[in-house]
Amino acid sequence: MCFVACPDIDGLMQTLNINYNPLDWLLFIDSSQLSLKAVLLHDGNTLPSIPVGHSVHNESYENMKILMEAINYDKFKCQICGDLKVIALLLGLQHGFTKYCFFICEWDSRALSLHYSRQYWSARKSLEPGIINVENQPPVEPSKILLYPCILSLV
Repeated sequence: MCFVACPDIDGLMQTLNINYNPLDWLLFIDSSQLSLKAVLLHDGNTLPSIPVGHSVHNESYENMKILMEAINYDKFKCQICGDLKVIALLLGLQHGFTKYCFFICEWDSRALSLHYSRQYWSARKSLEPGIINVENQPPVEPSKILLYPCILSLV
């Protein structure tokens, strides 16, 4: 596998003469069919974005897990943002057309008759593999995930 990653975020920040506090940074992950990228974004947008990981491999749970291990995410654990597909991969959800494809609630994507009439769906209680379209153990804590509307208020 071809991954380029920075396993020492503290050392990188010291080299760049940046006072590092994980609460002031977001880990933005972007993926496509051709690559996977991880960039640290500063809260308030006063410091430049800092690339910390890149892969020429496509988006998959395995590649996402390897990336998180390669950058030692367990050590600094800042908030994570990305599109819904990236978030689904990080939370171990099944790929493709699934019945329960959303990580916050148990929205039934196949219940077409309820899509415009039902407003409230029950909250997802757990992310256990084998239950309601969860395939893998999430490599990150669900509480560390931010959605785009939440990000806009931070930047």
